[in-house]
Amino acid sequence: MVRGKTEMKRIENATSRQVTFSKRRNGLLKKAFELSVLCDAEVALIIFSPSSKLYEFSSSGMAKTIERYQRRVKEIGINHKRDDNSQQSRGETYGLTKKIEQLEISKRKLLGEGIDACSIEELQQLENQLERGLTRIRAKKYQLLREEIEKLKEEERNLINENKELKEKLHGMGAIVVASSSSTLSSSEMNMDENDNMEVETGLFIGPPETRQSKKTPPQN
Repeated sequence: MVRGKTEMKRIENATSRQVTFSKRRNGLLKKAFELSVLCDAEVALIIFSPSSKLYEFSSSGMAKTIERYQRRVKEIGINHKRDDNSQQSRGETYGLTKKIEQLEISKRKLLGEGIDACSIEELQQLENQLERGLTRIRAKKYQLLREEIEKLKEEERNLINENKELKEKLHGMGAIVVASSSSTLSSSEMNMDENDNMEVETGLFIGPPETRQSKKTPPQN
């Protein structure tokens, strides 16, 4: 008798569903045992019935197999992440390489190289790019020149102020020197006058009275 093909859908009859569950559960547990023995494989099987009853089989201990499974999943996740990162890095590298190639081509064209195959539109675009670049370059150059001129003017103003301060200091020092010289000259003149007075007074009283009289003009005969 040929067994009919079972339609893969939920069995609506509760009794039939429970009978089918029991038969297939036992068959699945048997297959798991056979697989572990015949192929020397580490097998762990966990089944929950519709009423949440637990059925399990493990060839090496359920906890050990679950721990191994979790460790392996973690390793696979890390490897997948590395693979994803590697693929992303390769994609980014390829994109950057293409951009560099395009920039090199544009650079050569701006320098007038490799333009033989360019169309009129491409040449017009290159001309516009060059004109915009020259405009920006000139604007930057003039800006730097203006800044340099302002800097030189500021230095000039500082030098003028420093010279002015030095002149004022020198003028003040010259006035002090002149006043000091005038004071010194006045002191010297006073000392000379005092010395002259002392010499005159000393000349009048030198020698005894006789000597003073002998120095008088002798009487005429």
